[in-house]
This record gives sequence, C-alpha cells and structure tokens, in this order.
Amino acid sequence: MPATLRFLLGDQLSRNVSSLRDLDPDTDVVLMAEVRDECTYVGHHKKKIAFILSAMRHFAAELEVEGAAVDYRLLDAPDNRGSLRGELEAAVRRHSPDRIVVTEPGEWRVRKDMEEWEEVTGVPLDMRPDDRFLASRERFADWARDRKSLRMEYFYRNMRRETGLLMTPDGEPEGDRWNFDQENRKPLQGDEEPPEPRRFSPDDVTEDVLELVEEYFGGHFGRLRPFWFGVTAEQARGALDHFVTRALPQFGDYQDAMKEGEPHLFHAVVSLYLNVGLLDPLETCRAAEEAYRSGAVPLNAAEGFIRQILGWREYIRGIYWLKMPDYADTNFFRASRPLPSFYWTGETEMNCMRQCILQTRDEAYAHHIQRLMVTGNFALLSGLDPEEVENWYLSVYADAFEWVELPNTHGMALFADGGLLASKPYAASGKYIQRMSDYCQGCRYEPKQKRGPGACPFNFLYWDFLARNREALANNPRMGLVYGNLDRMDSDQVDEMRKEAAAFLRGLE
Repeated sequence: MPATLRFLLGDQLSRNVSSLRDLDPDTDVVLMAEVRDECTYVGHHKKKIAFILSAMRHFAAELEVEGAAVDYRLLDAPDNRGSLRGELEAAVRRHSPDRIVVTEPGEWRVRKDMEEWEEVTGVPLDMRPDDRFLASRERFADWARDRKSLRMEYFYRNMRRETGLLMTPDGEPEGDRWNFDQENRKPLQGDEEPPEPRRFSPDDVTEDVLELVEEYFGGHFGRLRPFWFGVTAEQARGALDHFVTRALPQFGDYQDAMKEGEPHLFHAVVSLYLNVGLLDPLETCRAAEEAYRSGAVPLNAAEGFIRQILGWREYIRGIYWLKMPDYADTNFFRASRPLPSFYWTGETEMNCMRQCILQTRDEAYAHHIQRLMVTGNFALLSGLDPEEVENWYLSVYADAFEWVELPNTHGMALFADGGLLASKPYAASGKYIQRMSDYCQGCRYEPKQKRGPGACPFNFLYWDFLARNREALANNPRMGLVYGNLDRMDSDQVDEMRKEAAAFLRGLE
C-alpha cells in the first residue's frame, strides 16, 4: 500500500514540480492519466493533443528509469474513465493511499474540480503551489494590492530587480533603459533569411500517439503531420539553444514582423515547452542574458525575449488568478457577433487573415503579432463574442492553456476587461498590417482605400469601431488623437464607411 498517490497533470512535466519534490520511489505511486475530457473540453488542435500526450508518455518513462512507480493510464484503455476525477477515484481504489499529493493546476475549471477530490475520494489531499513560476500567486497579489493601475511594465521592472536579469552591479537596467520595445518593431527589409526552428523526428512513442490522435480526434481542427515538436526536456533545451544561437540575434529587430510563407521568422517557438514544464522560465531567460553578456546578441534582442517571459508570461498568469472567475464574464463593448466560419477554414479573401489562419491550421502556432494584430484585431473591430473568440484561441495553439490564453485574448486583443491590461484597445487599420508584413501584396483589397469597391475591410471596420464605441472610449486619454482624426473626416465619408462596415458584418453572419 503506497503512502502517497501523486497525481501529475499533463502540463506539469518537470521533475522539480512541487508534487514530486519529495517523491519516495519505495513507497509512492505517480498517477498520470490521458483522459478524453481534457482533449475535448474545447476542440484542441490535433498537434497540441499529440504534443501533450507524447510528452506525458516520455516523462513517465523517465520517472520509471529513475525507479519511480508510475500508474500510467492510456487514453484508449478499455477501462479509462475519461476524466481526471474518474481516473483518480479508480486509482484510489487500486492503491488505497494514505494521502493524495497534487500541484495546483493552471486552469480555474480544474482547480474547482480538484477542490472536491478529498471529499469524493475520502483521502486527504495535499494541493501544493505551482512554484515553477517566478512570481507566486501571493507575490503577484501583494504587488497588485492598492494599485490603481496594473500595468505590466511596473511589474516587469520589479521582476528584473528581484531576479537580477539584465541588471548592472549598481542595480540599474542594462543600457540605462528597462524596455527596448521601440527598437523591436522593424518590418522585414527583404534580404533577411530567417532560420527554421529546431525540428525533431517522431520516435516510436510519438508515432503511436499520432496514430491515436488521428483515430480518436481526427475531426479536430488542424493538420497533424508533419509533426516536429520536441517532447522531452532534452529536446526542449535543444530547441532553446538553437534559437539563442541562430535566431535571437535578429529577434529584437523583427519580433513584430510578418511574412507570407514564413510562419516562425526569428521567434523561439518554445512557449509550448515552457507551458508544460519541459523548460524552466528562469533558465530560459538566463540563456538569453548569457548570449547578450557574451556579445553574441544585441541588448534589444535579449531584453525583448526576456520581457516576454519574465514580464508578460508571469504578469498574465498573475492577472488570471487575481481576477478569476469573474474576469472571463466581462464584456466591455458588449460584443456578441458569432465567430465567422473562416476562423476554422481560412476561406476568406482577406489575405492577412487567410495566411494567419492557414498557418495556425498547419503549425498550431502563430506569433504574438499575428494573434494580436491580425486575428485578434479583426475580432475586436468586428465585435465578435469574447467567449467564442477565446475558445478559438484556446483550441488552435499548441501553447494555449487558459491561464495564459484568456487574459491575452480577453484583455489585450479584445479589450473586454475595459482596460485592466491594456491602456487602450489594440485597434488598427489595414495600414498597420501593410507596414509590418507583405500580406497586402497578395490581397484583392487595397490597404490604402477606406471605402468603396476594393477597400480593405480593416479600414472601414476600424473607423466604424471607433464611431460605434465612442461613448465607451470617450474618457480614455490615449484615444484623443484618433477621435480627433475621426472628427476631422467628412461626415458623409464616415457614414459611407459605417454602411460598408454594417454590410460586411451582415455578410459574416
């Protein structure tokens, strides 16, 4: 009879996770379970499901090599209960443990269920903090307490001081600036040669998972093959090392750029590894810092990459746990339009949307500007229902878990929280997409045209969005300039753009 049953979730694949820290191989059992509920609560991308299941199986094998007793439950086992709770109850009957140890989950819905596990099993439950993050939930709540503004920049500076990342011996930021964002916005010039991310060939374990996913989830969004994600900590570190050496030197300049046929450009594609525990966030940041200090990469590249992890990732997680569950129900613009079908098919004449959606279908990946300023911008301007948009983002990306997806989509892309995260809506016309990409070159719409046949929908939707939400945004100090531009327009021109917007939006339905 084991002293402890340790239930490890699929995004907790780290030997340093709190639930495994005092593992006793002689007395304890580690429970890991592939369950249908977690694969289908939204229609997850097939690559995402395959990545997580294969990573789980590889991690379980590593624990067994270490000598741990692992009770691993396969998804297609005849007696698989299909849910985390069901598998736990069955495991308790098999093993009769004295206690259950878990690390707190990353999603609110799982935590609410987990809080009932002690009652339903009759076994004491030890739920431990997830201390793989650099800022604990309590640490973030202390920072946020009594603040009128919860801007990421101020949190990020505190984290830089606490970790010492990119700080001088005198306690000042390297380069005498905290943030080099203004130097991270260059469009591609045309002669850059972005490196491919590190790709890994599926081994026998992954091949078995790919066949399983095709059989059980073949109707889900996305293309399953080719599958090249790493599925072990060793491979994840290899992917990070490859990025730091090959892509990080130019990442700073071009992290906001977009190019047709180049889904990855100079991005790391390591967020999926971070979010399931195959990479440690502090070690990942230190790898970038070491590259800067050795002279291999410029400061704006190292700072921009570190800010995404030490700043945004930690901050977004803090906001999620600080504001849930009510946060998900806010809807500042009262947006309610259904998600258009082309978000799933890519069948739209807007080339920027088509490129980003088809890339997402093929890769289970899009970088932050594609998510924020193309698919997210369109959703914002069109007044799409936040819940439907958020379910789409949660479904289609390999790195998407609700703690990171919801605040980014709800607060940043849709401004549905009314400005808790962002000081103004990230709304933009077609000019932004033209400036930062080559998508407009292959589009039937004209990015410089605001109305009439051939006008870019992002243009008339942008001005309609401003006019439609004037009352809601009138007191926002960062919106004064754009409303001044709107007021200087000919009223008949504005009316025509709004009519075109209304007709276009009716067509979506």
